[in-house]
Amino acid sequence: MVRQGYLTMLIACGVLLAGCDGQSDAGRFPGTVEVSRSPMPEGLIGSWTIIDLDDPGGGRILRLAHNELYLVGSDCDTLGGSWRADTDGVFLADVYVATAAAVEGLPGCELASQVTPEWLRRVTAYRFDYRGLPVLLDELDRPVARLVPGATPTAGPDMLASVLDPPVVTDEARRAFAPAAALPATLVPADPRGLVGRWAPAEGHRTAYAEFTADGEWRGSDGCNEESGRWIVAAGGTLLTTGRMVTAMFCADGVSVGHWLWTARRAGFDGDVLVLLDAEGKETGRLRNAG
Repeated sequence: MVRQGYLTMLIACGVLLAGCDGQSDAGRFPGTVEVSRSPMPEGLIGSWTIIDLDDPGGGRILRLAHNELYLVGSDCDTLGGSWRADTDGVFLADVYVATAAAVEGLPGCELASQVTPEWLRRVTAYRFDYRGLPVLLDELDRPVARLVPGATPTAGPDMLASVLDPPVVTDEARRAFAPAAALPATLVPADPRGLVGRWAPAEGHRTAYAEFTADGEWRGSDGCNEESGRWIVAAGGTLLTTGRMVTAMFCADGVSVGHWLWTARRAGFDGDVLVLLDAEGKETGRLRNAG
């Protein structure tokens, strides 16, 4: 009798577990993210269908290739930009171009904004769920969107051919996503509050600058060309930035502050000087607060 009761209990537990496993993904998604493995940025490369959004963007395709992002709804509203991620699970996306049809508002197409959608601006991190699929999270680790593989953009008259090609993980991408060296102990890790403001090179060109705003945008100049992008700072002085298209005016004595930011992976303070370091821990530049 005891053995029969034990078997009955096992069968009941099996039914309960099967029922749990059969729950809708929507039931699992709003709560917590069941992390299955450590964050691996190259695992984000692919063409994904976006689901479980509170935003009308749900059902669109998010195509992530190395240094390249496309948000595809239709040929009318294909948006492009760039993205960054690291092995600590930090994620940053930036939309700044759109198809001609979207920009010009051709018949049947509504004018599309060439800025990062609000839901994507909220994303600051990523993890992988119990099935190994990416989940995009906000600053409080709350799910914003889930990505499902196998999406295929539909060809259109105004769509780049490259958007239709499945993204692949290249050796260049693997090198770019390699873990960054820790911030030197002599530096105080940068934080969002300390970074907001206008900064100029500690030495050199007086008109070059970078200005960080509280909404995650940065703009600056090498002294001749205007530069801009988005930024995020996380634990340990982690710094990720995006860079947008710029003019190519020759600048004899300019300082490429934008390049400093793009190549930086860590940021810390040496007194009142902001020090930027690349993935290998080498300095890319030093900046002083310019008010």
